[in-house]
Amino acid sequence: METIYKIALVVVLLVVIFSLGQALYFMMTDKDDDKRTVWALTRRIGLSLLFIAMVAFGIWMGWLHPHDVGQ
Repeated sequence: METIYKIALVVVLLVVIFSLGQALYFMMTDKDDDKRTVWALTRRIGLSLLFIAMVAFGIWMGWLHPHDVGQ
């Protein structure tokens, strides 16, 4: 279960990065009053919240193990 969960986290992170790149592309190419940039950024925010919730859930379930940087 841990491996599948970690793969799902990586997939969600890649989709977040793709959505951010898509928003940048729409911002640079759209000349009219189109809402594609806003929707791409809104989708990125939603996916980022999902990613944070998945990380917190994985830590709570014991599937992810955070570590101290100084130790």
